[in-house]
Amino acid sequence: METKNSCYTYFTIVGDFEPDRVSDLLGLKPEKSWKIGDLRRNGTAYDFARWTIGRCDEYDAITANQMRKTIAPLLDKIGLLNMIQKENAVSFCLEIVPSVYAGGIHPCLAPTLDVIDFCHATRTEIDIDLYVYDSEEI
Repeated sequence: METKNSCYTYFTIVGDFEPDRVSDLLGLKPEKSWKIGDLRRNGTAYDFARWTIGRCDEYDAITANQMRKTIAPLLDKIGLLNMIQKENAVSFCLEIVPSVYAGGIHPCLAPTLDVIDFCHATRTEIDIDLYVYDSEEI
């Protein structure tokens, strides 16, 4: 059955920190980042920094597969992530953003134990922003 369902996942660090330092420490280039004081499109300044990596748009009804792809570049950096968290006022979040249409095959949103283990080891929250639509016609 063809479905219009979709989902994307990503990992983000938010708080009071220097995104460039995080990039240097982890040896990874973020897909999106900003510093405190950087300007939004509307001209107001951000009062928090953000560093985002691992966006996975490859829809899988088993969203844990997407979660695994998102955290893959971070699995060998748990110690560094813990150091970043210890030295800065930050929080880590694994974001899951599914869009689900009525009548379609609904995704399994449950993380697997390996994803839970990573989140536990790094004190990463899991946030699911679920969008539900009435029909395939939307």
